[in-house]
Amino acid sequence: MQKTEYIKIGDARDITDKKERLVYRFFEILPGTLAWLTLLGVIFLSWRAPVFIAFFIIAFDIYWLLKTMFLSLHLRAAFGHMRQVMAANWLEKLKQEKIVEPFLNWQDVYHLVILPFYKESYEVVAGTFESLVAANYPKEKIIVVLAAEKQAGENAKIVAQEIGQKYSDKFFKFLITYHPVDKAGEIAGKGSNETWAGRQAKTEIIDKLKIPYGNILVSVFDIDSVIFRDYFARLTYVFLQSANRTRCSFQPIPVFNNNIWDAPSFSRVVAQSGTFWHMMQQERPERLATFSSHAMNFETLVEMDFWTVKNVSEDSRIFWQSLLFYDGDYRVVPLNYPVSMDANLADNVLKTILNVYRQQRRWGWGVENIPYLLFGFWQNKKIPLRTKIFWGFNHLEGFWSWATNALIIFMLGWLPPFLGGQAFNVTLLSYSLPQITRLLMTLAMVGLVSSAIYGLYLLPPLPHKKSRLRYFFVFAQWILMPVTIIIFGSLPGLEAQTRLMFGKYMGFWVTPKMRS
Repeated sequence: MQKTEYIKIGDARDITDKKERLVYRFFEILPGTLAWLTLLGVIFLSWRAPVFIAFFIIAFDIYWLLKTMFLSLHLRAAFGHMRQVMAANWLEKLKQEKIVEPFLNWQDVYHLVILPFYKESYEVVAGTFESLVAANYPKEKIIVVLAAEKQAGENAKIVAQEIGQKYSDKFFKFLITYHPVDKAGEIAGKGSNETWAGRQAKTEIIDKLKIPYGNILVSVFDIDSVIFRDYFARLTYVFLQSANRTRCSFQPIPVFNNNIWDAPSFSRVVAQSGTFWHMMQQERPERLATFSSHAMNFETLVEMDFWTVKNVSEDSRIFWQSLLFYDGDYRVVPLNYPVSMDANLADNVLKTILNVYRQQRRWGWGVENIPYLLFGFWQNKKIPLRTKIFWGFNHLEGFWSWATNALIIFMLGWLPPFLGGQAFNVTLLSYSLPQITRLLMTLAMVGLVSSAIYGLYLLPPLPHKKSRLRYFFVFAQWILMPVTIIIFGSLPGLEAQTRLMFGKYMGFWVTPKMRS
């Protein structure tokens, strides 16, 4: 199979060769199989080998404690790094530093902003545009594409036109695109929409103006993304200072703060947990992949013929696609600079619960990139074995941990005394197991205190209509963590992997955006 074919695969159904399809299906089955074997194995061995599994659970709890401490150190470093980066005036840094070839001059760099949107309200879309207008960066270097879905109907068209009337003259160029309905070879989703938008921008603007592709940075934002003032300047600076800059993606920190004061406590915990995870990943750039809002060079996109239009998790897929296309020579560079987005919020608590779960399940569907990556490694003989082992293990272990770890820690620790029988229950180990695990988990939960403190620092100003008592509830909300990590972590992750295992492929679900 040619590289241009396998980097565009959505799932096993896209492969015509029977042998290759079976290989891909094996890789699709693998993550869910590992997760279920782990969970069922713990249950079975709690019955048949309770002593062994009791020691395993203690060892696993120690591992979890050490991992929590390790990640807490990364979170502390990431928080300090982010505050340091945000304190600088990056446009002034660009103006002051003499950047010469082989680097571009910063004034030669253009920014193409692609904003896919579906049925979001005018207020949500306008909030994003207001942040673009307020950016501390020359607007004559910014091209904005508002990428509407034609299937969203007349209301979306009206919103797009109203946005165009108000903001089209604020930037160097402005374009509204309408992604066609039921385009052959695509699934309806963000990846196919932004690919359509990128191609339209290339034809209608970039090629006509003869702007060199290597001079353009493409930022793809979720429609609720609100940038901070120095985003473009910081991105330009990091881009210009990066070696081999066309082989890089650039990742800001997603901070789910836009409506954080209106979101219920469990939604805030999930949102801030996601923020903390991505902050920690910025301190481990060797493991960093793209997520949600991110940026890359336009030349890179054109060489790969843009995004994959057949998968759901396009925001992370673009990194794996690039890694395969460039034979392992591709990386993600952290910006250590935030972009603000919405926490999950609906009309009532029940709808919010369902929406949080569905969003986490869609993010969990990023497991579709495991078979994509492993199959690509199998096809591509030029990628070094070391690179294949590193990314293959790292990605597989990450999704295995997502689906299993919280369940093992918070739900299965009581199984040996329950299933182990009388012979086990009279042992000292049976008596000590609950106390040891409780102590280890209590020590691990101390890390939640630092999360609560950092969570307070990240909050936007309290609206006048809100009581200052909200600060206490935002701090105290972290006692919900053991529950949220199971209900909105392991369970949706496990469901996504189980769906993939049985070939029950998911479509793209658009998270509703709501502001009170």
